[in-house]
Amino acid sequence: MTKIKSVKELESLRAAILKERDPDKPSVDICGGTGCQAYGCDLVISAFKDEVKKQGLEAKVNVRTTGCPGFCEKGPLVVIRPQNIFYPRAKVEDIPEIVSESVAKGRPVDRLLYVDPATGSKITYEAEVPFYKKQKRLILGQSSAIDPLVIEDYIAFGGYSALAKALAAMTPEQIIAEVKKSGLRGRGGAGFPTGVKWETARRVPSDIRYVIVNADEGDPGAFANRSLLEGNPHSVLEGLIIGAYAIGASQGYIYVRHEYPMAVQNSLIAIRQAEEYGFLGKNILGSGFDFDVKINTGGGAFVCGESTALMASLEGKVGEPKAKYVHTSEKGLWEKPTNLNNVETWANVPLIINNGADWYAKIGTEGSKGTKIFSLVGKINNTGLVEVPMGIKLRDIIHDIGGGIPDGKKFKAVQTGGPSGGCIPESMLDLPVDFDELSKAGSMMGSGGMIVMNEDTCMVDIARYFVHFLEGESCGKCVPCREGLKRANQILTDITEGRGKEGDIELLEELSGTLIDGSLCALGATSANPVLSTIRYFRDEYEAHIKDKTCPAGVCKELITYCIDDAKCPNCGLCVKACPVQAITPQGKKKPVLLDEEKCIRCGACYDVCRLCAVIVK
Repeated sequence: MTKIKSVKELESLRAAILKERDPDKPSVDICGGTGCQAYGCDLVISAFKDEVKKQGLEAKVNVRTTGCPGFCEKGPLVVIRPQNIFYPRAKVEDIPEIVSESVAKGRPVDRLLYVDPATGSKITYEAEVPFYKKQKRLILGQSSAIDPLVIEDYIAFGGYSALAKALAAMTPEQIIAEVKKSGLRGRGGAGFPTGVKWETARRVPSDIRYVIVNADEGDPGAFANRSLLEGNPHSVLEGLIIGAYAIGASQGYIYVRHEYPMAVQNSLIAIRQAEEYGFLGKNILGSGFDFDVKINTGGGAFVCGESTALMASLEGKVGEPKAKYVHTSEKGLWEKPTNLNNVETWANVPLIINNGADWYAKIGTEGSKGTKIFSLVGKINNTGLVEVPMGIKLRDIIHDIGGGIPDGKKFKAVQTGGPSGGCIPESMLDLPVDFDELSKAGSMMGSGGMIVMNEDTCMVDIARYFVHFLEGESCGKCVPCREGLKRANQILTDITEGRGKEGDIELLEELSGTLIDGSLCALGATSANPVLSTIRYFRDEYEAHIKDKTCPAGVCKELITYCIDDAKCPNCGLCVKACPVQAITPQGKKKPVLLDEEKCIRCGACYDVCRLCAVIVK
């Protein structure tokens, strides 16, 4: 690679790359993200390469491993370009036919096409799949069309043109003004205005400043940051370099969870490639601006997603937060002005610089601009990553994009914002999804986790689960969080195990107020959300647990009893085989089985396997 020393040289390089690429040349794009890895995409990729070679098409076809297109439920995902023929759940045995028909002749293989569950019709092209129709994939769209390990792919798609524009045609003040005007808010938590944070960091007198990518994505069910770093690390790097130039920083860090090995590997490769081309290092694009990036891996502490705890960890100290009477943008890493944004926030920056603040501000709502990536998981048909314009209704995400609830079950609630988020009920499905509306509803945007729950979910148990998680992840530095979460977990455990008593709900509400007002950092302050939101919208379930000693959802073992409906039991034996403690015994032909309630451990195995609803909960 030759170092690019000017904007003119960059554009010459881009032109040379595009000249060598035939837009009509067939390409087999296969998702290589972590989700598709779990489905065996490596075997599919190898099989495609072997089959293309076998059919003598090596010189005529590209086989490309891409980032995550988002539709994780249907992996491994394959798209045949330029026609954009979409094949979900690709199997090795089908590859010869795909190559001979779709790759060589441009014809879809009808039996392998995606079938719309709602209509039963087959869909040929990626853009027509209902999962994608209501999305606005400004960031994720590029991930599914480039190889994250090939910087030339990113450059061919306009990569580093925003950096060139920023360095050659804009002052740092103009860049900050553009980001402020765009309305971009931080995508990693409370949604603080990005441009304001940048401006603060630049104005503080200092000879050294730092910029950091927060990729410490510890929310259960969230994986958008991981996917972006795996699938398009150069977009994050480009945003980071622009931000560093605007702020006046010469050193940057990417703080990644240790549990994200592919994100670490792809980011390291991207940094090396950017250095070789001259997008990192000394005198970037001949501008006189110097900037370097290092990667640090965290040890998996959830609290290190908090800015001051993350910076303490970067310094080699215990990852615990500090009081924020002094902001990190003024005194952060090694007491120097530091700007911290998460992966998705940085990836938005090149879009804003290239297209302009006015273009970006037209997307979304008055107070929440642009798009947001959500990790859609839980009791939902179409799990995966979705990128939607701010202001879209929850109903559109869950029923149109997510495809509704499996097995004909009813939607009950969705938790947004990770373990510190709130649970939003079915009655609020028409809520616009943006920073302010989610906050009003008792939840938050957070880093983009969206966990869907069905009618079989106990909301008291859900609150207990998340409080238990947060108790374990608390650093223990401040008393309200350390002791408050422990006490909240005790109360919720008592309620779910039949020891709840009058006044427990009010005590939880009072305790939540203490956590909000007294905690040192956001982990403790927002930990009340799952408790308060479930009390707010599902108080009747708390009361049933406490007053009636019953769990309406049939989840809390100590509050339920399984029994057999003799009229429905055909003595098929499925429940007998499923019971791990031999609490169910047959009584002879044409007689219902017998369930010994004293032996029963309430595991629910019999309930799960019974196809005739003969096992009932009382």
